[in-house]
Amino acid sequence: MSAVQTLPVQRAGTITAETALDHWLIRSLWGRAAVGIIGGAPKCCKSWLGLDMAISVASGTKCLDQFAVDSQGPTLVFLAEDALPMVRSRIDAICRHRGLDIAALDLHVITAPVLRLDLAKDQARLLATVAQIKPRLLLLDPLVRLHRLDENSASEISGLLGFLRELQRAHDVAVVLVHHASKKQRARPGQTLRGSSDLHAFGDCNAYLGHRGDSLLLTIEHRAAQAPEPMSLSLVSRADGTATHLALKDGAALPAVDAGAALADTVRDVLRRAGAPRTRQELRAELRVNNERLGQILTDMASSGQILRSAQGWSYIAPNAAKGMQQPLAFDPA
Repeated sequence: MSAVQTLPVQRAGTITAETALDHWLIRSLWGRAAVGIIGGAPKCCKSWLGLDMAISVASGTKCLDQFAVDSQGPTLVFLAEDALPMVRSRIDAICRHRGLDIAALDLHVITAPVLRLDLAKDQARLLATVAQIKPRLLLLDPLVRLHRLDENSASEISGLLGFLRELQRAHDVAVVLVHHASKKQRARPGQTLRGSSDLHAFGDCNAYLGHRGDSLLLTIEHRAAQAPEPMSLSLVSRADGTATHLALKDGAALPAVDAGAALADTVRDVLRRAGAPRTRQELRAELRVNNERLGQILTDMASSGQILRSAQGWSYIAPNAAKGMQQPLAFDPA
């Protein structure tokens, strides 16, 4: 009987340390070989952001005219929902804005009509293409067109994500998936991503786009770095209405979002829709937030007359009914 082969190991002190220059692909926005998701509701310019990132890495020019590229090189993109002439038009528009020659741009477009990453044949074709081009960044847009799996099934979607993680590690490439968000209200943007929670957990770097008044709000999330403040963006257009590029609105990031106020708004919406008392345990399970933080928000909202706690749980108080309401009970339903 042959001996079992051991796993390769190495003393921690002999592993090459990452330097600051090795960390970023696009400084503050995306890690050098990070996997992650650009998420958001339809018509939030997710594809525009993905192409901006790909063109920036391919050309070495600043993403959104603001964020420096630390690791320039070839990029590879697949846009499943856009016809090739539309893809060319968008790339052309960003290149003209940046003063780039599209003919010299080291950006490669997968022109296959269909790519199904739940099929071994298409996985092998993508691996061979990445091995040939050696891109710094691979953009796949959108995830829903890349498979025929049940996105709500962790067991099914984890296999696809596992393949992409293996591709990233084998070829040292950043992988950017474009994915849709649901309409559910959550304390964190990543929790609104449609399908299995594995999608949120998958990302080393994630970017979320959503409407905020007449602007787009871009929120960045990193696993191992501090994220920049949320940013206000706009899609710049020509006089004839055709879009050209994304830009920071007014050239500056927005002030930090008040996380407590955002959570209070979400709690209020959940209780209003519920129509019946909800326990703290039920709220915590639905909102997926820290128990201590939720408790403080509930206490503050009760003290200001926004919600009421009783033996049955927490209830929404309509603004015109808040006056004259009795003081809340001293205990906290579980």
